[in-house]
Amino acid sequence: MADKILIVDDSEDLRKLLLLILKRAGYEVMEASNGSDGIKKADTFAPDLILLDIVMPGIDGYEVCVKFKQAEQTMDIPIIFLSAKTDTADKIKGLEMGGADYITKPFDKGEVVARVQNQLKIRHLTHELIDKNRELTVKQKRLDEDLEAAGGIQRSLLPQKIPHIEGLDVAWKFLPSYLIGGDIFNIIQLDENNIAFYMIDVSGHGVPSALVTVSLSQILQPNIGNITKRKYDRPPGYKIASPKEVMQALDNEYPLERFDKYFTMTYLIINILDNTVFYSNAAHPAPVLLRHNGNMEFLDKGGTIIGMGGIMPFEEEQKMLKERDKIILYTDGVVEFQNKNGEFYGEERFYSLLETIKNETVDNMLNKVIASINNFGEGIIEFQDDITLVGIEYKKEG
Repeated sequence: MADKILIVDDSEDLRKLLLLILKRAGYEVMEASNGSDGIKKADTFAPDLILLDIVMPGIDGYEVCVKFKQAEQTMDIPIIFLSAKTDTADKIKGLEMGGADYITKPFDKGEVVARVQNQLKIRHLTHELIDKNRELTVKQKRLDEDLEAAGGIQRSLLPQKIPHIEGLDVAWKFLPSYLIGGDIFNIIQLDENNIAFYMIDVSGHGVPSALVTVSLSQILQPNIGNITKRKYDRPPGYKIASPKEVMQALDNEYPLERFDKYFTMTYLIINILDNTVFYSNAAHPAPVLLRHNGNMEFLDKGGTIIGMGGIMPFEEEQKMLKERDKIILYTDGVVEFQNKNGEFYGEERFYSLLETIKNETVDNMLNKVIASINNFGEGIIEFQDDITLVGIEYKKEG
């Protein structure tokens, strides 16, 4: 379908000339002899482009242009001014009023066609861009809805309430980033005396990372039967895997090629009967062991990231626990949080804070860590990465 052009000029001879030129170029053309007539015909004709004379009786071209730009149905139509005025100031005024181009009378036929073609090409490209943006907006909305659903699934894998565990006080904080991340943690009572804690950070963001966390959450659920009168019915041959064995099994099950993902992990087992913590750490930020006597230790024995195919054997370590010792597990979203100046929250700031608040309950400690991060961020409401913290206080006298 031919593009439509409206000519608004008080010169009949000029209108006839332009009509001839533009029709031969393949355009559909409508004429108006003055500004008021041009405004009326623009409403009914719906032109793709307007050629507008400046000097006309009644309403001049500048005022007509302003009215076109103020009306919703004509505000996006490109306007080319026609005028015998050659002063730069006149041309600038026309452009400031909203004109897209300026043709000086007398004009060359080739110049008119070329300028009209250029403006119509820009208009068509603009409309294509608007349409593409509209399509992208719809797709982005669908993607956001999918991501929100995936985030909900991921959050459903986290503990839904703080379990009552004899001899332990447990608290956690999970602050998801604006992107779906790969953080996950859980607390599993393996038997009457052994409680497992794990924290995992899958590389990358988005649905692929979240799906890996779903898979990991399922594979790490032990098959130990149901609790009956606070006792565990264990199937024949049931054995609690050591932290090192868990790491090795996951390293075999999740090679890098499988999902094109790797993950860091810390896995520990607290035995409330023996007063011990048995752990292994696969390149994850080392959990902090805050002794009640004032010492700070790090649970850093382990190995490399999960997914490297056993290039290095995993290590494990056992430590004795005493009453009121605390363990803080966290992901790198804590220490790698950046403020508006690009500064990192950092390990030194984090450890110093833990040292200051170590005598408080673990729930209060985690609340104060989050408050400190928010204060450091100075109003940043979206985290660059998931922030996950788990606090454990050993309350059984050893």
